[in-house]
Amino acid sequence: MNYIEVVSKLGKRISITKNYWDFIITKHESVKYMEKEVAETLINPEIVRLSKEDPNVYLYYSKYRKYYLCVVCKHFDDGGFIITVYLADKIKKGELIYETNKNNI
Repeated sequence: MNYIEVVSKLGKRISITKNYWDFIITKHESVKYMEKEVAETLINPEIVRLSKEDPNVYLYYSKYRKYYLCVVCKHFDDGGFIITVYLADKIKKGELIYETNKNNI
């Protein structure tokens, strides 16, 4: 059963199970209790970049305090899943897929 499930800005149904969410927060305690922010980042990101390593992995970013909340997702067909979530000092390099003020989707 999915713990978080939303349709992302890119039209993909993205999900994560409770067990996998618990696994992520053991590695990235700073995102504990940020389920709502994760869902909102997928739905309404400021920036989405394509991973330089994997053409099916997308990094969704939104500003969170002095950091960026980064939600990393694997896309396939019409769906996908969250790989990891973390707070970042800066946005990683990679092909720009979407930017809020550019309206380029």
